[in-house]
Amino acid sequence: MTDATDPGLRRAILDAVEALREDSVRVLERLVRCPSTLGNEQSALNEMTRIYEALGLAPRRVPTDPAALAAHPGFSPPLISYDGRDNVVAVHTPRERKGRSLALQGHVDVVPEGAADMWETPPFAPSIRDGRMYGRGAGDMKAGIVSYVTAFRALRLAGVQPAAEVQMQSVIEEECTGNGALAAMLALPRTDAVIIPEPGPGLPAMYSAEVGVVWAWVTVSGRPAHVRDMQAGLNAIKAANAIAARFEDYQREMNRAERIHASFRGVNHPVNVNFGTIEGGEWNSSVPTRARIGMRVGVMMGYTAAQTKADIERLVAEAAADPALKGATVKLEFKGFMADPCVFDMNAPIVTLAKRNFADVSGGFLRDYPATGLTDGRFFTLYQDTPVACFGPDAQEIHGIDESVGLDSMHDITRTIALTMAEWCGLEKAA
Repeated sequence: MTDATDPGLRRAILDAVEALREDSVRVLERLVRCPSTLGNEQSALNEMTRIYEALGLAPRRVPTDPAALAAHPGFSPPLISYDGRDNVVAVHTPRERKGRSLALQGHVDVVPEGAADMWETPPFAPSIRDGRMYGRGAGDMKAGIVSYVTAFRALRLAGVQPAAEVQMQSVIEEECTGNGALAAMLALPRTDAVIIPEPGPGLPAMYSAEVGVVWAWVTVSGRPAHVRDMQAGLNAIKAANAIAARFEDYQREMNRAERIHASFRGVNHPVNVNFGTIEGGEWNSSVPTRARIGMRVGVMMGYTAAQTKADIERLVAEAAADPALKGATVKLEFKGFMADPCVFDMNAPIVTLAKRNFADVSGGFLRDYPATGLTDGRFFTLYQDTPVACFGPDAQEIHGIDESVGLDSMHDITRTIALTMAEWCGLEKAA
């Protein structure tokens, strides 16, 4: 087995990453052009199939089957059908297994672009300005996917390849359920470690913990009336807002100091309740019949998604019983995230190795990052006890307007993954 710590070989790997730098930017552009919002991921999945084939690997589709996953504790209630939206995976198998196996995972789905007219350039037309690529999904997390693919290519260009199994997983629905990651994880053998190049907080960071998340939907049906008889009606939009107001005290309670896990000490307001969507009403001059609001509720360590679900049920039931809502019908549904919080092992060898290599190639360091959002990393930690190194390039305005990723930062992440994969898996001469 080739010595991955040999200085000359490490330099050859870094030179290979440098040689592929411009090409990696072109690959990222192609991925960003794929408008892979929920239900529209097929173009990005097809692109990943082509990318894996270009590596000499045999990609295969992994379906997300709710019936097969429903009994798993990591499963979340789906929002839409999974037909035609299969995850794509590919596996490198060495000639002789000598090193430690590794999974490289990333999600191709992106959140909606929002008000496209507010973007400086169209959200799915990648634009490079001042060393950053702008576009929806550029940072979250297509640049990370390009980094792990380019890292693998660089080893081959340097004349070597991993001396252990390396799985590559491109999954859907990281942004709303995680069911794609769950399906792919269960379809493949457990590896010795996982790298997920998710973007951090806009600076170099390694995820140390992440909150859980529960999504819920409240539909209020009121009593319609002409606006001239407004008092005779029951305004469903106002009723929905009254229900939402019930969660203000709950949010304060969940952020009390004694409830905050040690991983999040010093983080301002780590548990957030967000009302992200509202739809309702029929006519400006009619009292609205129906309104539907969607909420996202954070879950701190020491608490579970199931407990949070029960809290939501209780608060909505209390609001529905308020005399002010008499005559209204209130329906509560849980679709989307039903995710427990997670603490990552910061002393795991894959974590310390990635941190050391990042410092070597960048001159900086990956600080520990307790995230008030969540990643697919929880599946491997909570349900497989597999160590996860979750770190990625400098991304800004993710889920916002003019999302971007720093291309120098993407290059640093590529170099870090290449050296970490080489040392973790060991190396043999390329086939």
